[in-house]
Amino acid sequence: MKLLYILPLLLLPLFAQASDHSAGHGEIKAEILAQSGHSWDGTKLPAYPSEDPEITVLKVTVPPGAKLGWHRHPSINVGYMVSGELVVFAEGGQKMPLKAGDPLIELVDTWHYGQNTGDVPAEIVVVYIGVEGRPLSIMKDGDL
Repeated sequence: MKLLYILPLLLLPLFAQASDHSAGHGEIKAEILAQSGHSWDGTKLPAYPSEDPEITVLKVTVPPGAKLGWHRHPSINVGYMVSGELVVFAEGGQKMPLKAGDPLIELVDTWHYGQNTGDVPAEIVVVYIGVEGRPLSIMKDGDL
């Protein structure tokens, strides 16, 4: 069974337990921020690998005006913008502007880069659904 189908089932007891303790504190809500079988540019996501899985949660902080180098991700990943602004540019010319509160189903095996277009640091939390020993990102030759 696929990890993303199992994960919500594993979390149900936590929501049930939390609701027991929320009396008088308001209703606990769960909101889907993004759900798709495609990355933000419309490309179908690859099948899950059969190797040993490795989940990585990464918080990335990009200073104002800073540009990440051209890179690609060999594994499926999803991000959530915590603060600031970021624009992701794909090699084919597509771009995806992001602001605090936006989700991002990231590109897989497509060259792209991000740039902070705002005046404050941009923070994004990224969850990688990878394979043990596989890099999270691969930099394009000559780019940092």
